[in-house]
Formats: sequence, C-alpha cells, structure tokens
Amino acid sequence: MTIEQKLEQLNIEIPEAPKGVGNYASWVNSNNMVYTSGQLPWKNGVYGKLAYEGRIGSDLNMKEGYDCARICAINAIAQLKEATKNLDKVKKIIRIDCHIQAADGFKDHSDILNGASDVFNQVFGERGFHTRSALGIYQTPLDAPVLVYVVAEIEH
Repeated sequence: MTIEQKLEQLNIEIPEAPKGVGNYASWVNSNNMVYTSGQLPWKNGVYGKLAYEGRIGSDLNMKEGYDCARICAINAIAQLKEATKNLDKVKKIIRIDCHIQAADGFKDHSDILNGASDVFNQVFGERGFHTRSALGIYQTPLDAPVLVYVVAEIEH
C-alpha cells in the first residue's frame, strides 16, 4: 500500500505545504535528510488562521492539545510531500521535536506530542517510529499552542 493510499484509508487529507511566517525555509533537504521548520496548527493547512490559540492546560484542554499536535504533524507531512514529490520516498521519520505553550504547572507534554507521533506511526508504519522530545515553553509565535519539527530520511 502506498502512503497516499494509507492517508486515504485513514481519512487524512494533506494540505498544500504551508509557507513560513518569516524569512526562512519551511523545509531544507541536505543529502538524504529533510528538516522542517516548526509546523503550526494552521486551520485547513492555510496560513493566516490557526485552528487553536493559547496555552495548553489553561486555555486549551488535553484533547485540544493532542489535536494541535496532530494538525502540526499533518502540516509536516505536507512539507515532506513538497520536498520529496512522493511520500513513498520517505524512508524513515528520524525525530520529532515539539514546543508546547503550556500553562504553569503543566506536566503532560508527552501526551500532547502523542497527537503527532500517532499520525506518523499510523501513516508510515514502522518507518514512522521515531525519537522525540517535548518541551514546554512560555511563549510561541502567533500564540500557537504547539509547534512540531521533523527530521526525515528520504530516498533520492
């Protein structure tokens, strides 16, 4: 089964790769690796409107935080698709890093990042199993609750 078929089976629609909000590349290909910039939870993959805003643990609950990470992962897959032109060229999701705009005392960062990890594991199967880190931070760009960064090995 191709990755596109798997996405269809999972009812996941990949938007066009969102553009960066500053003077930087949304993704960079170096040798056989693709590195994405931080992916935000854009509503319908469109720059200009976030699906959620605020802090997880005060403005948003766990389910909403999980969904934010899921949306970020889908936007990261859009970046990988733009970089490779064919998602079947993704050999391995190496690492996912996540910044979570969290309320004071919030400690369930890993549960939030599972929203992204679950997407990569479901879509890419064994190739999606990755290393990761989840960090709580005070403030994010545009008041985004979650940012997800991805490193992937690809075929040329």
